[in-house]
Amino acid sequence: MAIMNRIERLFSSKKKNILSIYFTAGFPQLNDTEIILNALQSNGADLIEVGMPYSDPLADGPVIQHSSMIALQNGMSIKLLFDQLNHFHNSSSGIKSSAPLILMGYLNPVLQYGIEKFCSDAHSAGIDGLILPDLPMYEYEKEYRKIFEKYNLDFIFLITPETSEDRIKKIDKLSKGFIYAVSSSSITGKDKDLNEQENYFKRIESMNLKSPVMIGFGIKDNRTFSQACKHAAGAIIGTAYIKAIENNSIEASTLNFINSILEPSANV
Repeated sequence: MAIMNRIERLFSSKKKNILSIYFTAGFPQLNDTEIILNALQSNGADLIEVGMPYSDPLADGPVIQHSSMIALQNGMSIKLLFDQLNHFHNSSSGIKSSAPLILMGYLNPVLQYGIEKFCSDAHSAGIDGLILPDLPMYEYEKEYRKIFEKYNLDFIFLITPETSEDRIKKIDKLSKGFIYAVSSSSITGKDKDLNEQENYFKRIESMNLKSPVMIGFGIKDNRTFSQACKHAAGAIIGTAYIKAIENNSIEASTLNFINSILEPSANV
């Protein structure tokens, strides 16, 4: 029986208002990874998604695309990222009660790195799960599932408002960590009225899935975070956080940003 990893422990101990933050490794500066990880963990992020920069990020909006471009120009690579994560994972100065870490990126660079080597190195670097939006469910199930499970890496699937109920149920059976519910079928960072997605959120909620659901895309402030959390275990923020740290002190801007997301507010 596989050991329960930190993602599963998080969702078993906290059922609502889980805050996940995404950042692009190598942005704003090449060696900011550890600074950002410590800042996020010390200021209340429950879950952290580390973006692996890629030159053709299909699902990403202009802000995350820009951060990927800068990170690649800075010299970020998967190997360097693993070196940084290993240093963080083994550092005595790091925060030991660390939030679960997820790597998010695209399949092609992972295949170039070597899928088994990638999973082995990810596990050694303290990674708990993977999000690869362009890995088809069929390929995951037939070719890669056993490798991910061998290294105790949860694979997180994305669903959208257009995903059929049958497919959602299949994803729920295959999922281990959580299901990433994209709030709409568009790129990240687009301004959206989450009220328009209310029926979608309610439909997913009413399915009583075994896997926790996290809502992402369009979550940027306390109002949208609270709105998403009404129907899911929590929400994922990327674009708004990247904007917050781009030209500011990472420590101060992370503190202010997370406080602004979690502050009590009027009913939405």
